[in-house]
Amino acid sequence: MAKDESAFDAKKFRVKADHKIDLSEWPTLVDPVYRSKDNYHAELADHVARLSDAQQKLYAGNHHSLLLIFQAMDAAGKDGVIRHVMSGVNPQGCQVTSFKHPGGAELEHDFLWRATRYLPERGKIGIFNRSYYEEVLIVRVHPELLQPEGFAKGDDTEAFWEDRYRSINDLERHLVANNVHVLKFFLHMSKEEQRQRFLARIDEAEKNWKFSQADLEERGFWEKYAEAYELCLSKTSTDQAPWFIVPADDKLSARLIVSQIVLETLDQLKLAFPEVSEARKAELKAIRAQLTPYTKSP
Repeated sequence: MAKDESAFDAKKFRVKADHKIDLSEWPTLVDPVYRSKDNYHAELADHVARLSDAQQKLYAGNHHSLLLIFQAMDAAGKDGVIRHVMSGVNPQGCQVTSFKHPGGAELEHDFLWRATRYLPERGKIGIFNRSYYEEVLIVRVHPELLQPEGFAKGDDTEAFWEDRYRSINDLERHLVANNVHVLKFFLHMSKEEQRQRFLARIDEAEKNWKFSQADLEERGFWEKYAEAYELCLSKTSTDQAPWFIVPADDKLSARLIVSQIVLETLDQLKLAFPEVSEARKAELKAIRAQLTPYTKSP
């Protein structure tokens, strides 16, 4: 039997606006009531089919767009969530952008510039695998990264970060006002689970390419990253563009949680294919007549 979706409560994972976050109070392993490992494939297939249908209506309506942002520590499963949840979406109406460390022209502009170039058009879904939030996460942990952006050592005051949070909130408020609906997911993984996944990347040959010494070095900043995420989630989760803290120690549950939240958001938009006017129906009927072969009676 499939999971009773009436029991699903997205509010359980949503960060309230102006709410101070302590990640130690948020679970990394989902409550068993939300786990559906035995029925995972059937449930995900159902979610994927429904997402595909909703995406077609989103594309045809050309009124709304959706921006999904994924942030997490290394090995939390961002790629897997994106790949599995969006597997049935028409590529024509969806674009995934993965953000690496900025370089070249990106460093000559403000920190939001490079991301705004990849915002989704009306009717489309845009997915950011990491995003402009890196500028208040990795850069906050490693403030020396500000110098290539034109800032001097010591510029990273608390007021500086508050300005960046404010800039992000202003951007997202602007997007929502223009029918770009923003959902932000933090895949919350425990340090022990990361250790196990790093070991798997070393022990399994097909995963070796995923691991680097830099991953291990960044793990040494775990506590600083946790603090940066807590501040970021507290400062930038708004009613218009909320953060969801998704327990990510179990990859299958994380995928189902994300897909259900996306589905609920699209359902709230009341998407439908554009209505056809009587004049248009008459026009289509006339065109059909021209395309229908004439068969002479014997």
